[in-house]
Amino acid sequence: MTATTQQRIGAVRRFNRFYTRQIGVLRKTYLDSSSSLGEMRVLHEIAQADKFGDALTASDIMRALDLDAGYLSRVLRNFEKQGLITRKISAEDARQSHLALTARGRKTFAPFERRSQSQASAMLSKLRPAEQARLVAAMDSIETLLEGEAAAKPEKKPVTTLRAARHGDFGWIVSRHAELYAQEYGWTAPFEGLCAQIVADFVNKYDPKCERCWIAEMNGENVGCVMLVKDKPGVARIRLLLVDPKARGLGLGARLTSECMRFARAAGYKKITLWTHSILTAARHTYEKAGFKLMRSEKHKSWGKPVVSEHWDLEL
Repeated sequence: MTATTQQRIGAVRRFNRFYTRQIGVLRKTYLDSSSSLGEMRVLHEIAQADKFGDALTASDIMRALDLDAGYLSRVLRNFEKQGLITRKISAEDARQSHLALTARGRKTFAPFERRSQSQASAMLSKLRPAEQARLVAAMDSIETLLEGEAAAKPEKKPVTTLRAARHGDFGWIVSRHAELYAQEYGWTAPFEGLCAQIVADFVNKYDPKCERCWIAEMNGENVGCVMLVKDKPGVARIRLLLVDPKARGLGLGARLTSECMRFARAAGYKKITLWTHSILTAARHTYEKAGFKLMRSEKHKSWGKPVVSEHWDLEL
């Protein structure tokens, strides 16, 4: 065993000791309940299946939590005795029973779910928003690296949220545009300069009555953005729409575009215009689906590549 390997093993064990203390794993009971962490995890799995209307068996829980069959059987019998869960024989396989919470089970679990949420909220509240994002991203990386493809392909659709831009986001908008367009289209440094100028103009001339910038988040990480700015009287312009590869396929581009349209109508604009390029097929599809019309196109060489720029308009 090399010195580097020993150091890494030590780091893993140190982190495990830290985090088990952080979330209270070593306490006799969990969240001030009469149950252990293992018992509460089993109840949580049943509650989650109950919430989404999924059929759940003991075998599913055993695989998900990597539990001993004998231990799980004792936990489930105890829950039945307390009237927290019911078992229903599967119509497809009589050897399997589907588990579900009773009304009493849902009422019993609810306060512990709230306490768990509060515990996580208290942990995050000690950190600034940027630090929270770093923490969540690090947790996601740990899960993905240790679980591999199973973590990279979650069963449930990822949750994305839109929010107003805040300090640090504008630098991210410029850098992420530059990185992605260099990787995917080979566009050179002047494109980054263009993005930086657009962002600088927005920040320096920002009018909150008629302009907005939205950031899309997934698991606390920035994965998309768009700006709506005043172009001329009665006309708004969409700028710097971006969806990160990790969030594509979730309809995020359409949501960001719809948010621009909603705000533009509320702000009294009569038309939205935008400038894009023929190679950006996903963006073009989003605009076309939203009702934008292609007005004209121009061939030119920019950012080290021959491109076809396009002007699209939408009458509101």
